[in-house]
Amino acid sequence: QVRLVETGGGLVRPGGSVRLSCTASGFTLDNFAVGWFRQAPGKEREGLSCHSSSDGTTTYTDSVKGRFTISRDSAKNTAYLQMDNLKPEDTAVYFCATAPQPACARNHPIFPRAYDYWGQGTQVTVSS
Repeated sequence: QVRLVETGGGLVRPGGSVRLSCTASGFTLDNFAVGWFRQAPGKEREGLSCHSSSDGTTTYTDSVKGRFTISRDSAKNTAYLQMDNLKPEDTAVYFCATAPQPACARNHPIFPRAYDYWGQGTQVTVSS
């Protein structure tokens, strides 16, 4: 069974850090680009970052550049999103997803429609 499972969410104070994990089962994550997304209540799903398995290149949306870091561990079949200096506006449900190819799309690499398998999401709440 093909699955992506996100873990690591929770309540964190402003300025704090959290690392989200995205573990794949039923397939090899290294065969696909991985993206992270988030969706806040009443808002559209927002692309945050993409990691290409083909060459390790990464892409970030401007709002998280310098604060979030995407990575993967092939041995664990898992991708990560390290989130630092968190702000209340980062509160959302966070999702990982895989694209149908190893590289992030050249055009619109973090556009949700470019991804086909999705996890169920994990809530991150940034509040004091």
